[in-house]
Amino acid sequence: MRLDTAAIERGCRDGKIKTFRHLCRAEIERFRAAAGEDGPLVVACTQEAPLFGNEAADRADAITFVNVRETAGWSKQGGNAGPKMAALLAAAAEPAPEIPFVSLASDGVILIYGRDEAAVEAGKLLADHLDVTVMITNPTGFMPASISTFPIVRGTIRNASGHFGAFELTIDNFAAPRPSSREAYLFDATRNGATSRCDLVLDLSGGPALFPAHDLRDGYLRADPGDPAAMLRAVLKARDLVGSFDKPKYIDFTPELCAHSRSKLTGCHRCLDLCPTGAIVPNGDHVNISAEICAGCGQCAAACPTGAASYALPPADALLIRLRAMLQAYHQAGGARPVLLLHDRDHGAALIDALARHGDGLPAHVLPLAVNEITQVGLEAIIAAFAYGATGLRLLMRARPLHDAAGLAQTIAMADAILSGLGFTGPRVATIETDDPDALGGALYNVESMTAVAQPATFRTAGKRRELLRFALTELHKAAPAPVDVIALPDGAPIGAVNVNVEGCTLCLSCVSACPTGALRDDPDRPALKFVEDACVQCGLCKATCPEKVITLQPQVDFRADRATARLIKEEEPALCVRCSKPFGVKSTIDKIAAKLEGRHWMYPAAASRANAIRMCADCRVITMSEQQFDPFAGVPERPRPRTTDDYFREPDKK
Repeated sequence: MRLDTAAIERGCRDGKIKTFRHLCRAEIERFRAAAGEDGPLVVACTQEAPLFGNEAADRADAITFVNVRETAGWSKQGGNAGPKMAALLAAAAEPAPEIPFVSLASDGVILIYGRDEAAVEAGKLLADHLDVTVMITNPTGFMPASISTFPIVRGTIRNASGHFGAFELTIDNFAAPRPSSREAYLFDATRNGATSRCDLVLDLSGGPALFPAHDLRDGYLRADPGDPAAMLRAVLKARDLVGSFDKPKYIDFTPELCAHSRSKLTGCHRCLDLCPTGAIVPNGDHVNISAEICAGCGQCAAACPTGAASYALPPADALLIRLRAMLQAYHQAGGARPVLLLHDRDHGAALIDALARHGDGLPAHVLPLAVNEITQVGLEAIIAAFAYGATGLRLLMRARPLHDAAGLAQTIAMADAILSGLGFTGPRVATIETDDPDALGGALYNVESMTAVAQPATFRTAGKRRELLRFALTELHKAAPAPVDVIALPDGAPIGAVNVNVEGCTLCLSCVSACPTGALRDDPDRPALKFVEDACVQCGLCKATCPEKVITLQPQVDFRADRATARLIKEEEPALCVRCSKPFGVKSTIDKIAAKLEGRHWMYPAAASRANAIRMCADCRVITMSEQQFDPFAGVPERPRPRTTDDYFREPDKK
């Protein structure tokens, strides 16, 4: 492949670039010399990474390996791929943050759940490696073994919960076999609601999966009992699942920022709606995310409006830093009209490799960037990419995704609304859903050529998703072809305003106490309701809390919001205490209460001065009641005594 050293040097201005023809063999001494120097080292080869790693085993600083062959050089446009290679090298040179882990342990206790003798055969294969129990849904005609090497029981799993190393199953029709079984298994009386705990579950029942998104549930293995090859693969995988394992902790969760609930009223439930594995459950005012169950799709973090849930592989700000480095280097190296291709490592990297080896390779202006999961990509990353100068963005997905990608579809819909609202014409953001490398190549070579922003942004920022999104929106608005102040967004967007029907609002300020971000505020000096749009996350708690039901949500992006002061929604004259003149409430509300009670309620007769207590502050009301020797029970209309059993016994018989 052709190496455009000049273009790479223009794009990677802070690095020292060296090129080779056979670094892994004839020029290995030159690698050893470079590895002996201090500082970061990036090697543009992934095929021989194990060899280079062994040669530099004693190096203090880690070596970063990046593929520029299948992603750039092996292409029919490889001769023009110099700027792309510079972009790939610049992105790889950005340091990756540490990955947090959660430890899971398995003692090898496995339940094999089946419908026929296939489950027993699987048990025989695993009996020497694991602690096996076989459970058959409807065992008929099974001849008992002469020696019982593992238990065989009867039962049907009604409910399954838990995770690798800690599964809990609720079983109906459970029964153990009689030791006296002769020609076929005879079972004791069945019972429902039995509980089984195990480390692993091998499901050979052929029925519905026991868990949602079952392919993503570690420790739950499922195979078609009619497919011997699939069964054998599941058995071999189960055999090795003994010991302690480290699993990435995909989500960093801060409960204090969660806007799920307040006062037992539900507000934001985006993550609960999107989680494919059931790893997220309500927990009081916030939610709880099980790191043991979480499969790392990232949709909760991408949708979380407050940043309570943030992705860790990598964090959102680290992804933006890589996007910035890639696009900045590409432009500096002389590249034009870049299109970003975001893909995962398992599926996307294999398609790109096949396209490079057996097809036309990637176009020179398409910049591939691997992420852990496509569904982790949030609105802030898409908006920042266009602010940094991308002309288009494609997200490579499987033809049949492993889980629902509704969250990504919502993110794309919001991005389309913002981009089109700012004058970016054409299909800027789209998914490519295929398992065929030729289809991938066709889709990329047919991407419409579009213009980028006139002056790409260079901002570098850190923080949680909401801060990143706010900054990216501001930068994109500055460089947009047709900037406007307000753009309407689809329902469910995490930014926007609230509308209050001021005629029906009583200024009770229940919404202020419920708002988790301080977007709705009061005034300490007088009855007033204020709103700060920049702080609103559209959680809906204000709408759910409002007793008058006069609040509605309006999803939108207002580019003036980050500079705007609190907007006054409603203000009224305060009620002044008739005794001490201290403001204590809303005058119109106090007047309504007084009009309803004065002379119409036994506690406030029209002729008495007691009705003035309604127009007093809390302190003066107590003082007045004490001075008047007010007995709250005096004059209470007598109510009929409730009838008791004795009353019925006293009555004469009536026939």
